[in-house]
Amino acid sequence: MKHIPRKRFGQNFLTDQAVLHDIIRVIDPQPDDTMVEIGPGLAAMTGLLLRSLTQLHVVELDRDLVARLRKAFDPARLIVHAGDALQFDFSAIAVPPGRKLRVVGNLPYNISSPLLFHLAAIAPQVQDQHFMLQKEVVERMVAPPGSKTYGRLSVMLQWRYRMDLMFIVPPTAFDPPPRVESAIVRMIPLARPLVCPQAALEQVVLKAFSQRRKVIRNCLAGMFTENELIDAGVNPQDRAEAVGLEQFVALANRLAPI
Repeated sequence: MKHIPRKRFGQNFLTDQAVLHDIIRVIDPQPDDTMVEIGPGLAAMTGLLLRSLTQLHVVELDRDLVARLRKAFDPARLIVHAGDALQFDFSAIAVPPGRKLRVVGNLPYNISSPLLFHLAAIAPQVQDQHFMLQKEVVERMVAPPGSKTYGRLSVMLQWRYRMDLMFIVPPTAFDPPPRVESAIVRMIPLARPLVCPQAALEQVVLKAFSQRRKVIRNCLAGMFTENELIDAGVNPQDRAEAVGLEQFVALANRLAPI
């Protein structure tokens, strides 16, 4: 029976075989990898991954698709976790000593940012992440300071990961075609992220980008004096988009000393 894509789950199924094989080449799955796929959908990528992997975990919210997956694959090779990826405890997946989890998926556009932040909490336990996302989101993730797309998402993820936009995927690769282009991003957790309290960094970054047109001195008024901004290496006359990660970390450490 044909599965009808559901808008409430943000379902756009990747069907282009050339694109699928390009993604597999980028991921480069190895037999002994402990890998989890988020949102396997109709299993287009799942089947290709299992050609290389001994076993694969998948997290799927749609109960109809969960049933199809369990029927179509050997349960010893495909471990299906029925549920919402935003609530799923990825750290609960057993990984052999000395190894780390690999995470892949075509992420629903409507939950992409919350899901990326959810996964950031387990970054030290992850080897790498390869995701298909809306191109605009990936551009924000990898944007350098000074770019118009540099913002809260850029800072918070660049604090945790080294990220690269691998290639663009056109709408025609999907059924149904989305209205936007997509992109594949590679995310590798940093072995030694800059030290600072996460809550303080989130607080500073959120306030700094809350009014992008204002200079950062005005955005962070009441939180830091002009001299404190200067001491952290920040030009008070700059806008938030000109402030680098190191300076945001310095401000977070000033706000909540370790």
